[in-house]
Amino acid sequence: MSTETTVFTVDGMTCAHCEASVKEEISEVPGVTSVKADHTTGNVEVIGSGFTREQIAEAVAEAGYTLA
Repeated sequence: MSTETTVFTVDGMTCAHCEASVKEEISEVPGVTSVKADHTTGNVEVIGSGFTREQIAEAVAEAGYTLA
């Protein structure tokens, strides 16, 4: 599989701690190789392959936030 970059929007991130929590949970999803989160835009850039939107949504929920 080829690696791709997908950008998701996460509701509720307001600080660097929020970013860290979201990044930690998403990085545990199989197939994810890199995660960048920006609380100022609400965007999370996920790099990897083989993951689904549902897996990302579950990881974001585990961190206490909502995938928009």
